Amino acid sequence: MSNISKKKRNSRPQSGRQQPRPVNKGYGDAGASWQKKATKGFRAMSGSPKEDIDANNATLRQRARMLYMAAPIATSAIKTNRTNVIGVGLKLQSRIDREALGMDQEVADLWQAKTEREFALWANRKAACDATGVNNFYAMQQLALASWLVSGDVFAVIKQYDPTPTMPYSLRIHLVEADRVATPTAAGIMTPLLATTGKAANGNTIYDGVEVNPNGMIEAYHIRSTYPLELGTASTKWTRVKAYGDRTGLPNILQVMDSERPDQYRGVSYLAQVIEPLLQLRRYTESELTAAIVESFFTAFVKTEAGASDNPFNEVGSSLPEVSRDPNEYEMGPGQINIMEPGEDVVFADPKRPASGFDSFLRAICEQVGAALEIPADLLLKSFNSSYSASRAALLEAWKAFKMRREWFVADFCAPIYEVWMAEAVARGRIDAPGFFADPAIRAAYLGAEWIGPSQGQLDPVKEITAEILAVGEGFSTREQSTIRLNGGQWDANVDQLARENAKLAEANAPLQGSSSSGTGGASGATEPGVVAALRNEIIKALKEDEHHESK
Repeated sequence: MSNISKKKRNSRPQSGRQQPRPVNKGYGDAGASWQKKATKGFRAMSGSPKEDIDANNATLRQRARMLYMAAPIATSAIKTNRTNVIGVGLKLQSRIDREALGMDQEVADLWQAKTEREFALWANRKAACDATGVNNFYAMQQLALASWLVSGDVFAVIKQYDPTPTMPYSLRIHLVEADRVATPTAAGIMTPLLATTGKAANGNTIYDGVEVNPNGMIEAYHIRSTYPLELGTASTKWTRVKAYGDRTGLPNILQVMDSERPDQYRGVSYLAQVIEPLLQLRRYTESELTAAIVESFFTAFVKTEAGASDNPFNEVGSSLPEVSRDPNEYEMGPGQINIMEPGEDVVFADPKRPASGFDSFLRAICEQVGAALEIPADLLLKSFNSSYSASRAALLEAWKAFKMRREWFVADFCAPIYEVWMAEAVARGRIDAPGFFADPAIRAAYLGAEWIGPSQGQLDPVKEITAEILAVGEGFSTREQSTIRLNGGQWDANVDQLARENAKLAEANAPLQGSSSSGTGGASGATEPGVVAALRNEIIKALKEDEHHESK
């Protein structure tokens, strides 16, 4: 028997049975595998929210803020949200539960109209609602939303000022940026990145400025008087603001944020997931722009055997002095002439800029960024070159996110402020609301409201208005709901205005000197039902023809 056969026989297990190999199971053979080449180098580390979020929030805020100031796509993402979620402001429309309050419709309408007028008295004046006197309530909404998206969260401190004859309400709102809510430190300069968690004097835990009791409930916020690393300011002082008043139960401070993990007490910047691609895209765009500018220059380099100072040429172009007279530096610009020393030479690479694929590459990155931010690339770039169906689908998808973010903002900002204002208005006797302080159910009935903001708009007004007409006709929508969707208006106000306009038309068209009118389609502005039906059929026919042509 050969030596090889002996080695093979001796190497086999004595039991005669092959030992089973370990087998990965479930996700161990998929995304959690440490054996596959694609994943074994993927060493992801994640911890608690305070480790993953709080310890990195300072860096995320600074980078997101810088991109908002210097990267056009980041700026577009924030301002697109601001314009569509808030617009010129979310306006109060009181919608009380009149059945719970025992009111008939006429009384409820009068109560709602008076409440809206009183709220506008407070909200429209800068000095009446803003603790700093800079913005009215609607501009504060814009500022709060933008700050929330860039910084991850924003805070609104409820303050009380003395009322005056022209400003009967004491309520003031003071917006506080995310940087100023932090865990107190002895140094007072800034909270170390890995020490955002601390202990309050009462034993509660403070997570990056948010004080939490042992049950996990927020009890207070800690606000610093200065910004971290702010120069030229007095020493930092810390203020502890209780989350809710002991006597009233109303909020003393509001926090606007959206959570992505349980046990999370501070928000994350809206741009956090796309900071890297936005930064690289900014660098790429700047490089392309610089290359294109350099290529556009008509710059001459003169080689001479004489000294550069003996050459008779003069510079062409600006009358301003040279940027530098260093002999080792050369200037480039339109019509620039540089005199070179003997033996010197300049060699340029051929950049071939701008690159032919710049537009397609830029859009491809914007599509990925837009997918993460829930803003389609068409809307992010404000470039609508697709078909009607594709553009409308993109707009509808974006508006799902805008409406969701508006609901969050109303719940965190508008509704609590409205409740605080209403409590003061009732207490001061400016609003009559029996039972407001006695029964929480009655209180909730009085606080019913809608906050009307910008509408989605129309890509094809004929099609979309026709769709609303059909929806109202079949009972799928009300006229009020359709009015809000189409232009953000108020149907009740429209009807009142139409009544006034029709009265003026009737007066203008009245027969002179008592003569009888024989015309049809008078000043009432009404349209014959048969005409409406015929118009509707014609529009539906046109829509079907458009869809048929578009499908081709």
